[in-house]
Amino acid sequence: MTTTTGFKPPPFYGWTTLIGVMAAYAGLCGDITYAYGLFLPAMSETFHWSRSALSGPYVLFFIIGGLLGPAAGMAIARFGPRKNIISFNLIAAFGLLGLSQVNTIWHVYLFFGIMAGLGIAFGEFIPITTVINNWFIRRRSMAMGLFLASGGVGGFVFPPLISKLITGFGWRWAWVYLAGQHLLLTVILGGILIRNRPEDLGQHPDGTPETLEQNLKDQPVHRRPVYQTPVDWTVGEAMRTPALWLIMALFSILLFATNMLTTHQVAYLQDLNFSPLLSASALGLMLGMSVIGRLACGFLGMKFEGRHLAIFFLTGMVLGIMALIQARGVFFIYLYSVLTGIGFGGMIVLMPNLLGAYFGRRHYSRIVGWTAPVVTLISAGSPTLAGFLFDATGSYFLPFSIAVGFVSLGIVLTILLRPPRFPVISR
Repeated sequence: MTTTTGFKPPPFYGWTTLIGVMAAYAGLCGDITYAYGLFLPAMSETFHWSRSALSGPYVLFFIIGGLLGPAAGMAIARFGPRKNIISFNLIAAFGLLGLSQVNTIWHVYLFFGIMAGLGIAFGEFIPITTVINNWFIRRRSMAMGLFLASGGVGGFVFPPLISKLITGFGWRWAWVYLAGQHLLLTVILGGILIRNRPEDLGQHPDGTPETLEQNLKDQPVHRRPVYQTPVDWTVGEAMRTPALWLIMALFSILLFATNMLTTHQVAYLQDLNFSPLLSASALGLMLGMSVIGRLACGFLGMKFEGRHLAIFFLTGMVLGIMALIQARGVFFIYLYSVLTGIGFGGMIVLMPNLLGAYFGRRHYSRIVGWTAPVVTLISAGSPTLAGFLFDATGSYFLPFSIAVGFVSLGIVLTILLRPPRFPVISR
């Protein structure tokens, strides 16, 4: 439709929102999720706490982040993802500041397990991917890849920096620095740039007219290059499909392995007499290489089915973890970082992209919220399990071998995954 008024519509704001969620996610990954394991050796040495004891707060953090998923989904549906991102990341920033003053183990449970856990539950994956799912349909895979790549950038840049801060200024001042950085990236930048939905600004997903979704419904499934659901599924409808449960199982396996590795690999490599800087840099390199996997999956996901890409990425993770088990030289450490990083990066993009592609955007936050407890209960115990097995055997061979077995199982589940059949629409 043409107009003679000369009015030019404003640029598509989805890209600005994407920058906002990328800044927030980089902070969440670099300041919280991937940072805790770097403090584990120093805090253990200061207080003479066992590694299994210090793994407990991370497990609590992960459990809170997952079990509160249904509540987070409802809060996001009611108040919008932006308010949740701002409010609960402010709580997380105060938690990081509190960690600089801990003297007993329950302080760590409070400041990291509970306060940072609330930040993750209400202010990270569910609200941020909801924002992406609201703003993008045709380019959803690319947007998810770019957004999740920012977490890899945070994981690549921050661990060596944190290691230097711990070495140079002590772990207490390192926590103070992270609190300020988290406030800047997630609360200030995120709050300024993020908007909930294109409709709030009079725009449409992908910057195209609203007929895009209707065109998608009218286009035969076999004519689409990559599957996109023509209907929006409710929570109940989605929960009755095998596809959702297989995606949940894959996500559980992915987080089971990566939670174990990010929590314990620095301590593992230091036990093998590698320097603290090299051990932290290996974690940073793994997360940095995940950027390649995230970007590759984001762009490839617009042309190839995600379930086919998952086989490639999971195989890379299996080979990478096996290299870590044999890490008696720097070559194996770098091989682990590259293979596992690319594999993890690709898989972390596939999970939310598959959920959006299979079940739509209207009820996305609620569907993801209700899947979170299942994923959490399966995957949350891996850091404590690894710490317990290390304390019992003096070695990480057994827990890392279990991670190899779990990821191998994921390859089998991926082969079984298919898009769900359309629900009977009665609403």
